[in-house]
Amino acid sequence: MPIPSRAALVEHLVRTRIAGDVATPRDNNLDHYRKLANGDRHYWLGLELGDRWRDEQDVLAVMAERCGVDDDPEHRQGQDTIDPELTVDALDRMAARLRKAAEGRERVLFATGHPGGLLDVHRKTAEALRAAGCEIVRISGGLVADACMVVQFAEVAVVERGASLWHTHSPAPMTAILDGLEREGRPLPDLVVADHGWAGCAGQRGIDSVGYADCNDPALFIGEAEGTLQVTVPLDDHVTDPRFYDPMTDYLLDAAGLLRPSPDADPAGGDVDRA
Repeated sequence: MPIPSRAALVEHLVRTRIAGDVATPRDNNLDHYRKLANGDRHYWLGLELGDRWRDEQDVLAVMAERCGVDDDPEHRQGQDTIDPELTVDALDRMAARLRKAAEGRERVLFATGHPGGLLDVHRKTAEALRAAGCEIVRISGGLVADACMVVQFAEVAVVERGASLWHTHSPAPMTAILDGLEREGRPLPDLVVADHGWAGCAGQRGIDSVGYADCNDPALFIGEAEGTLQVTVPLDDHVTDPRFYDPMTDYLLDAAGLLRPSPDADPAGGDVDRA
């Protein structure tokens, strides 16, 4: 598949609804912003926000700036949006951090709470960094969090229950991983690439953390605004076909210097749509 140009990627993100008019409804977004502001820790995604974000309008303002949702507080129902230009801007910032990791041959840990959507994005990134000389951190065996096993699948930490990989927003699995590494006297990661509570917990523990977040998950955007996370990429984190993320992943890895186009690739990157 050709590596997309920025313009071609933006068009692809909108067409596949990774960004643009996304499936997450406005009322769901506002409900999550309100719950974060009301102190519901489920929506803090492992971050410690204290009393700094008690006004949901402040949360909305951050989400409008960093994710591209409608900034009108009177817009209560219907469609909401993610600005695809902000998505690509954040991918560029993430690429710069991945390049630094590759140059320093850092220890990197990957994790996802959205294995149905983002597992392959993380797997391909892990493989590219390993090929560049990075150490992909192996988690301890026998870890348990939230009544699930914490395991590594295709280089990516996930939670498993009943022979199935589970969706989770919880920071507890990342806590289990980091505590396990410390118990064994092993160094913590230099970088965590993740989403949901996995990313928030790592950032809160002082580890460089970059991740992906949907427009109804404001905590990671707040974390980046406060400097606790280095990068948060806005996107719909579970579109109908996970292959839709492939052009985005290729763009990211190419921008990080971790991917080279095939000899017959279109330099304009025009043929990216597989929707």
